[in-house]
Amino acid sequence: MARWLPAALFVLGVALELSTPREVTISAPFAAAPLAAAAFLSLWSTVLTGVLSSSATLLFAIFHDNGSLIESEARSLTSVTVSVVAVGVNYVLLRSGSRLASARGVAEAVQLAVLPTPPSHVDDLTLATRYRAAQAEARVGGDFYAAEETSHGVRLLLGDVRGKGTGAVAAVVLLVGVFREAAEQEETLSAVAARLDRALQREGRRQTGSAQLEGFSTAVLVEIPNSSGPGSGSGQDTGRDGGQDGGQDGGEQDDGKVLRIVNRGHPPPILLYQGRTALLEPTMPALPLGMSELGKWPEHVDEVAFPRGAQLLLYTDGLSEARDADGVFYEPAERLDHSYFTHPEELLETVLIDVAAHTGGQAVDDMALLAVAHHTGPQP
Repeated sequence: MARWLPAALFVLGVALELSTPREVTISAPFAAAPLAAAAFLSLWSTVLTGVLSSSATLLFAIFHDNGSLIESEARSLTSVTVSVVAVGVNYVLLRSGSRLASARGVAEAVQLAVLPTPPSHVDDLTLATRYRAAQAEARVGGDFYAAEETSHGVRLLLGDVRGKGTGAVAAVVLLVGVFREAAEQEETLSAVAARLDRALQREGRRQTGSAQLEGFSTAVLVEIPNSSGPGSGSGQDTGRDGGQDGGQDGGEQDDGKVLRIVNRGHPPPILLYQGRTALLEPTMPALPLGMSELGKWPEHVDEVAFPRGAQLLLYTDGLSEARDADGVFYEPAERLDHSYFTHPEELLETVLIDVAAHTGGQAVDDMALLAVAHHTGPQP
């Protein structure tokens, strides 16, 4: 519709000139038409609009209006000047648009490199991811996710780096790269978390000033072993009450699928099963990655059943701290309770639509989502 605005202004100018007394001169629509063309049309369309508008102004001044010669020349000169300016504005806008498109392409390439799309199917698991930047033109920020299929099972990572801008992106690149290597090499999920922690500390020592003390990241790591077996390490709460609501008693009856979780200061994952949701709060809180120098404690791994038909949702605080106009936080576990989803893609789309309705579309922080489903039947 906007592309027709220049033509509409031109027609309006002609109609007003012909319908008003000859003593009344109407030149504003003719002057506005080239400016509208500069905003919505191509360079040559803007030039054509300027020529038509200037010609119309000149012709009406000569053959229709009864104004003085000086006034006619002034209106014609104004129309020509505005047309020339409109052509210049259009040229600048086109160049800026081209540069913006190029920058978007680079940003999308960076996102694919930093946050590659994980495999959609692994055995009887299905994965889906979403990333939404708070800034409309941004493609990647301080939130991140990664998924690796390893000999130990499927290992997932989702987290939120402190800070914004290029510094946060650099930390994301570091953590995702270290995770990919550690997920394949380390025997336990605790060891993977330790590798990530050491990497952030090592990077922090290279910084100067306050940045040396402020480089950290909240994160949650999840392992879904390939087959049934006892939990690794000490302190694993197999069948703990926090994640066993909704008929998850005895995860061994469902091909032995379990979730092993290490939470480093991150919002707790949500387990969805048979229309019910459960927040998988860590039984032993831990500091974010990169802050282990403040204290030492044994890495704790929680273990809960992951039966067929269940889905797991990992998310960053861009979801859990989203607020409505009254300042009420979005509660994903409550909003998703009594809901059923056939596929993790459906789950993530529902979450994005619902949080947008909750906030009125006003995002103030980046948001990363990762969902995994344990399907009840064979997958393609």
